[in-house]
Amino acid sequence: MLRKIPITQLLIPLVFAYVFAWLTFSNEKVFWYFYTFTTLFLMSLAYYSAKIEDELNTIHYLILSIAFGALTYALLFIGYKLVDFTSFTSTKSINSFIRKFGPSSIWHFFLLLFIIAPGEEIFWRGFIQQQLKKYLPPVFAIVVGAALFSFSFAFSGFWLGVLAAFIIGLVFGLLYEWKKSMPLIILAHIIMLILLFLVIPFT
Repeated sequence: MLRKIPITQLLIPLVFAYVFAWLTFSNEKVFWYFYTFTTLFLMSLAYYSAKIEDELNTIHYLILSIAFGALTYALLFIGYKLVDFTSFTSTKSINSFIRKFGPSSIWHFFLLLFIIAPGEEIFWRGFIQQQLKKYLPPVFAIVVGAALFSFSFAFSGFWLGVLAAFIIGLVFGLLYEWKKSMPLIILAHIIMLILLFLVIPFT
């Protein structure tokens, strides 16, 4: 019965997402277990409730994913340098957050690249953003979707992380709306993470 009411398809998954985000960030010792479980659960909801789009051929989305993965990393890098350059705040909070919640073992990287990154895109861009388009014009749906995605990081208490998540949400939201390809934004997300944590880390 509830599934027939459109607004519940948006609100109920969001409640689950934020409750699980709060639990995930409340204890760093179980962070990776909870984050993986949360992502798998939300991804299952998305697959059950929404149509995941893929309208690009493989070569096209490979090229675009590399470009947009690098672009997103570049935006985050510029933001990091701006924080480092100004006296408004300090990069110490960024370094502390990465040490606390960043990947530190092979299995962390495996979970991040092959479960968490795809799951985030499937849920937030493939499901939430598409539900928002039922009530809002596409551009507003992208902005609101990015804001909702970034709010899930507010439970970490790290406001720069919230801002970074909003930028990531905007870039990948625009890309999904433009090209209608979930593999494209998943691969772009993975490339961004590889650059961020393995190839050219900030710290």
